[in-house]
Amino acid sequence: MGLDPQLLDILACPEDKGPLLYFEEEAVLYNPRLRRRYRIDDDIPVMLIDEAEAVEEAEASRLDALAAERNIRPTFQGP
Repeated sequence: MGLDPQLLDILACPEDKGPLLYFEEEAVLYNPRLRRRYRIDDDIPVMLIDEAEAVEEAEASRLDALAAERNIRPTFQGP
């Protein structure tokens, strides 16, 4: 089903308050600055810092490449 576009327009990382990358097929939101991944359960983003998954360098590179390949844009434009 995917996340509502209006929700994506306002979603930010709870730690650094910056934009996220949304990978619908993997049901995750990813912060490339902190290399953190937030899961999405039943179309509900789990935006708790303690629940975030640290992403290793190889996985960060894969996600960055996938975002570039699929033209995935940040959830909003930061300041």
